[in-house]
Amino acid sequence: MKLWILILSTVAFAAQSGEGSLSPAVAHWRTLTVEEKETFIYSYLVQVYETHKELEESQGFGGITKWYYENKAEIVYGIFDRMYDNKIELSEMVKWVDEYYSHGEYANSPFFDALVFALRFSEASGSTMWQKYENLKFDKIKPGKG
Repeated sequence: MKLWILILSTVAFAAQSGEGSLSPAVAHWRTLTVEEKETFIYSYLVQVYETHKELEESQGFGGITKWYYENKAEIVYGIFDRMYDNKIELSEMVKWVDEYYSHGEYANSPFFDALVFALRFSEASGSTMWQKYENLKFDKIKPGKG
C-alpha cells in the first residue's frame, strides 16, 4: 500500500510541477534528499553488479551476459573502481545527476544515461560546466581507464 501511495504522490508531483514530460523516475529522484540520492545511486550500482554476476552464473559469459556487460555493467564496474581509488564520491555523482536532470530535454531519459553523464563530467578537467563540456567534446572516458 505504501508503494502505491509513493507512486501516486510521485505522479501527482510530476503533474503539478508544470513539466508535462517529466518521467516518474525523475520526479521521484527530485523528491529525495542528498543522502537518499547517494543511497539510490549505490543501490542502482549494486543491482547492476548483482544482475551481471547472476547472468554469468546462469547464462555463462556470452550472449546476453556479454551484451549486459558491454551496455550496463562495464560502466558500473568503472564507477566502483573509481570509488575504491577515491577518485569519485557519491556526493559528486549526485551533483552531476541533478545537473543532467535539470535540463528539460533529459526529463524522460533513463537513470543509466544520467549516471554515464555524471561519470564523464565528474572526471572531466575544468572548473566550470563549459570547460568540462569543451574538454569532453572529443574525448570519451572509458571505465577502468584514466
